[in-house]
Amino acid sequence: MEVGIRDDKFQVIAPLKGTPADRAGLKTGDLILEIDGKSTANLSVEECVRLIRGPKGTEVTLTILREGWSDSEKITIERDVIELPSLEWEIIENNLAHVEFYHFHKNAEKDFSEMALSILNSPAEGIILDLRNNTGGYLGVSKNIAGWFFEKGDLFVIQDFGEHQEKIYTKGTGRLLKYPIVVIINQGSASASEILAGALRDHKNSPLVGKRSFGKGSIQRLNYLSDGSSIKITVAKWLTPDGTPISEEGLDPDFEVDLDKDDEVDYQLNKAVELLKEMI
Repeated sequence: MEVGIRDDKFQVIAPLKGTPADRAGLKTGDLILEIDGKSTANLSVEECVRLIRGPKGTEVTLTILREGWSDSEKITIERDVIELPSLEWEIIENNLAHVEFYHFHKNAEKDFSEMALSILNSPAEGIILDLRNNTGGYLGVSKNIAGWFFEKGDLFVIQDFGEHQEKIYTKGTGRLLKYPIVVIINQGSASASEILAGALRDHKNSPLVGKRSFGKGSIQRLNYLSDGSSIKITVAKWLTPDGTPISEEGLDPDFEVDLDKDDEVDYQLNKAVELLKEMI
């Protein structure tokens, strides 16, 4: 799972698909109060992660508080070796490509290229890019994938250093340029996935469906102090091509849609399908 500290609370940004955290039922936004009985208050992300990690087959017990719960609950997770797929896709409604994109790690660019070629040879007339619980990864991978959707030289993202800005542009072929796109986001969409979602909205008027994204849009530098401790300093923030800041606030969806509390109906995907059919 991807974890982080927000509002001074250690929490789950997103449980990654098929991982022990996902199988144990952890959800985006869950607060992790304790790890094997040790309070997470005043601990850094790195310290918490070290407590959670361990050998395959061993267990870790997390004390979780979830929105809507009156009391916390303990959830025990069996540790395992994590192998993450980059994406999965299928044709739905006869002519819509539903792409579930899980992260922007090193293999994602190759996997996306293979999938894009398959889409070009499929009956797809539009694409639903599902970035829910995509916590990001490498900016360069996200930028190269964006090159499939944009013209070469389109503005992808702005790094705002306060006194000056640096602009990053796409270099791709734009082979998926012809397809209308709807993007699904949620509270677990962070970093590179937010950057791609913002660029698609600004350049292609791609509507965002779901819930507000996490807001992980800052560039931090780790500085070591003389006493052996370290401190992370924010040196820049990400802005979408039209200048919308991503950091802290996140991206607001154009169509806010809640999930079914019982996970029986995917209302967010249904809304994306409805919008995309109108765009084709």
